[in-house]
Amino acid sequence: MSTAAKVFRGKTAVITGASAGIGEGFARHAVSLGMRLVLADVAADRLHALAGELTAAGAEVEARATDVADPAATEELAERAYARFGGVDLLMNNAGIMAMGWSWDIPAERWDAALRVNIGGYVNGLRAFVPRMLEQGTRGWIAQVSSIGGLFPSPLMAPYSVTKFGTLALTESLHHEMGMRGAPIQVSVVLPDSVHSDIFTSAREGGGTLPEAEAFNEALRKRAETVGITAGEHARRVFEQLAEGRYWITAQPEAVDEGLPPRTRMILDRATPRLPEQEG
Repeated sequence: MSTAAKVFRGKTAVITGASAGIGEGFARHAVSLGMRLVLADVAADRLHALAGELTAAGAEVEARATDVADPAATEELAERAYARFGGVDLLMNNAGIMAMGWSWDIPAERWDAALRVNIGGYVNGLRAFVPRMLEQGTRGWIAQVSSIGGLFPSPLMAPYSVTKFGTLALTESLHHEMGMRGAPIQVSVVLPDSVHSDIFTSAREGGGTLPEAEAFNEALRKRAETVGITAGEHARRVFEQLAEGRYWITAQPEAVDEGLPPRTRMILDRATPRLPEQEG
């Protein structure tokens, strides 16, 4: 039995953005560990199809169509989770969207949506679940999905970079706050690299037809095909590192390990940022 199975079997997990991609991978792997699930997503049909499949296979699943950008809806999600299972052990803040284009050209509504979902959704999740988890007083976990894009800002996807950087700050603040409270809740930040999902398709659908953005999106998609891992394998690695008690969870550490030293030197040297293709 894996370390994750020993730690999480019989526990209850709440996973947002659960109907596809990384979130779906988390859900399927959590079931394989013997967890009970509360799944949330705005894509109701896809969410309930997944929940139906997992339930038919014997899992205990509560699926709630939820816009995490709405504080009241997220509070209702927490109420339902506690009514169904009596407690929550693991909160996985995962729901996120991407917008691509020149930072000044991306429509205001796309900027607003990224901020409301990628940051506001996480804040709403914390506001709804942390007080309840503290009141439980039992061992718990909060995992917040950022990205390697939270360490390395990128052109043509400023809303994503901004919100994933923000997730790092929010998560580290939360980690220190749990320590100050002496709470038995482990806080972790997840830094995915290339994981097979439809996020690039979603970004293209909402990002207009800017040729540079189209080309950049295609390059990211091709990179995912060549060096990316499946959502299931990503989830397996994430849950193992959660079970080991890690704060920094890097299922694909290569890009982080390669990119952080030169980025750190750039900051310490007060050097002008350069893209990798500009080096040399």
